[in-house]
Amino acid sequence: MSADLTALARSVLGAAEHRGVMIATAESCTGGLIAARLTDIAGSSAVVDRGFVTYSNAAKTEMLGVPEATLAAHGAVSRETALAMAEGALARSHAGLAVSVTGIAGPGGGSTEKPVGLVWFGLAATGRPAHASRRIFADRGRDFVRRESVAVALRLLLDAIGTQAR
Repeated sequence: MSADLTALARSVLGAAEHRGVMIATAESCTGGLIAARLTDIAGSSAVVDRGFVTYSNAAKTEMLGVPEATLAAHGAVSRETALAMAEGALARSHAGLAVSVTGIAGPGGGSTEKPVGLVWFGLAATGRPAHASRRIFADRGRDFVRRESVAVALRLLLDAIGTQAR
């Protein structure tokens, strides 16, 4: 694990413990890397409730409750799906904060409308409306897109924990 991601994960865990916030992850293109970065650190069980790896559309629907209509209308890599994934992880866990990631890590699978490197992030917190954001990472290979996605997700968690009421 890179030193930067380790430091970022430690910051997330420390902030979550300080605020008394449990975390859940819902991951597609990152395949569980966000949860892995957090749980690589001893003591993470104090604040990490669970991680959902929902790579297929069926998994998104079955495990997180993402409506099939959402996937059909907008696709797996969309604002709507990222929101539904985060909301589903929050609803199906004991967490107060959930982050989701869905994107196209490459090398294939991209299109003009949804290029390789497009990643949507969702964030849901108890008592607050969920929100989503997107990034388009340079097409520098699958590992690069996934690593950058993990870093963005960890930063989103850290920022959200900073505004989370105790």
